[in-house]
Amino acid sequence: MAADAAATASSSVTEEELTLTVKWSGKEYTVRVCGDDSVAELKRRICEVTNVLPQRQKLLYPKIGNKLSDDSLLLSQIPLKSSLKMTMIGTVEGDIIVDPVEAPEIIDDFELGQDEAVDIKDKEVNKQKLKRRIDQYKIELKAPCRKGKKLLVLDIDYTLFDHRSSAENPLQLMRPYLHEFLTAAYAEYDIMIWSATRVIPIAVFGCAFDTNVGHMKWVELKMGQLGVLNNPNYKITALLDHLAMITVQSDSRGLFDCKPLGLIWGKFPEFYSSKNTIMFDDLRRNFVMNPQNGLTIKPFRKAHANRDTDQELVKLTRYLLAIAELDDLSALDHSNWQLFTDDNVKRRRHA
Repeated sequence: MAADAAATASSSVTEEELTLTVKWSGKEYTVRVCGDDSVAELKRRICEVTNVLPQRQKLLYPKIGNKLSDDSLLLSQIPLKSSLKMTMIGTVEGDIIVDPVEAPEIIDDFELGQDEAVDIKDKEVNKQKLKRRIDQYKIELKAPCRKGKKLLVLDIDYTLFDHRSSAENPLQLMRPYLHEFLTAAYAEYDIMIWSATRVIPIAVFGCAFDTNVGHMKWVELKMGQLGVLNNPNYKITALLDHLAMITVQSDSRGLFDCKPLGLIWGKFPEFYSSKNTIMFDDLRRNFVMNPQNGLTIKPFRKAHANRDTDQELVKLTRYLLAIAELDDLSALDHSNWQLFTDDNVKRRRHA
């Protein structure tokens, strides 16, 4: 009985919603978190209201020492109390000169063991984080969702263009056949673009850019300069930025961010689900909450050397069109997509 009571008390602490006040730059901001959120998640919430990136934040609350410097700690372990006021020190990216060549990036990817990946996906704490993200994150539609169409979710960096090489013209860094790919895909799929970009460079393709307007504007700028927005041959349904991601933790890899497709499914359940969605990303870790819907695309780097030989989008166009008539995309093993021909699809469909 005592153990049951302790477990119940612990559960109530982790699920309790906390309303915290953060003082920064002469203003006070309100953020809402739960005990089962980590310090990293708290910083993400603060970023949403201040535009100060998590890695730029230093949180001060003398009564708890330096515990807020450990991103992996759960807030229930600190612990924090509702209505607490803390101070944040940090600078928005627009006030920092950032060289896009020197800005930090994630190059190394990792493969989680199958059991660990399933454990992350099924953890109640991660399901609760997803639920709160659905409630809090707003997706602005740029084009209507189309009934009966499947959904294609695309990463930007190293998927659609090489964001690390230098160029004065964005077309020099655009992945070959990008517009042909999007045009063909649009016939069967609604298209959403989800960027994980956190660090905004001060200049883009030789043009100065005011980063104070926020990360979504940065995503729009990149897509606009590539000619993806307002293209007469296809439409982009929506753009998502890094604030739509959630932080999860694995035993072997620690904390990392991922892109939960459940956010989109929760926002538009009448249009999209695990059965009709596929996501392309060069980092497989981004699929951990929905591994059955992710396809790891070959990164497009060193554009000047590879743009004449890169055929990835041509091959993926054939794959997307080949599977478009299937009822359940989540039943496919997308890791073998290059072996999946039109004939194979037809044989499976009529088997």
